[in-house]
Amino acid sequence: MRKIIILFSILLVGMIAVSCGQGKNKGKKKDKKKNDMEAVAAQNPPGYDLSNPVEYKMPHELLEISGIAFNKGDDNVIYAEQDEDGNIYYLHAGDKQTKSAKFGKHGDYEDIATGNGQAVILRSDGEFHSFPLTEVASGQIKSQKVKNLMPAGEYEGMHFDNYTQKLYVLCKQCDIDKSTDNNSGYIFDLGKDGSITKTGDFSLNVKDIDASGEMKKFKFRPSALAKNPLTKQWFILSSINKLLVVTDDKWKVQGSYMLKGFLQPEGMAFDSKGNLYISNEGDEIASGNILLFKYVKPK
Repeated sequence: MRKIIILFSILLVGMIAVSCGQGKNKGKKKDKKKNDMEAVAAQNPPGYDLSNPVEYKMPHELLEISGIAFNKGDDNVIYAEQDEDGNIYYLHAGDKQTKSAKFGKHGDYEDIATGNGQAVILRSDGEFHSFPLTEVASGQIKSQKVKNLMPAGEYEGMHFDNYTQKLYVLCKQCDIDKSTDNNSGYIFDLGKDGSITKTGDFSLNVKDIDASGEMKKFKFRPSALAKNPLTKQWFILSSINKLLVVTDDKWKVQGSYMLKGFLQPEGMAFDSKGNLYISNEGDEIASGNILLFKYVKPK
């Protein structure tokens, strides 16, 4: 009888030990899952999964696609431009062919914006070309040039905000920023006649992007910017840094996210639903593309 009691006790202790072990393993699995979810969240701006895009390959004409824009957030038509040829392109996501119209001579064009019935193209030296959107479909564009509204430098990022009804441009590399930790930006009125008038300025503190201080002599080179219509946050893209920076509506940095696997991200836009689009230039092997990141409201 005593042997039976001892044997029963040993079995009972063993069962308790196994049960405790299983409980610990379940706890570890839950902790790991939680940590994995937190790690993924840290790599993505809230509401977006940068590792899970819908890819739209561009026709050959847009191998070197740069800026992209929607008119009032309407995703039925994507307006685009590429680096050199002085054409504005328009297509629907997924189209195998694109239509275009010529607005200017050969040049280094970097971004596009639409607002107040106008299209605006930004050249890298800060020169604007503006023309009515209605002229795009007709193919008969008479653009007007606007020069000398910004200091000497290189410019790539531009956006028209339908909420403030203002046009915004951010320096990629400007002389006035050389001895500072800022990227300067400028604000403009865009008239219904295509006129562009400077009304203000702003700045982005680069030190806030590198809050850890680990990036020595860090220089931020913006290539595109767009405002999220749902959250009113600014999204700022850098092709050179392979970085996406998010700020509040006052340009205070809220987060920065590495862009892994992006070929050459040059353009960015939001549709009215808050979906994010990033365009990438192609190369000898890969086509140019537009990547769609669908917005999912954070829980």
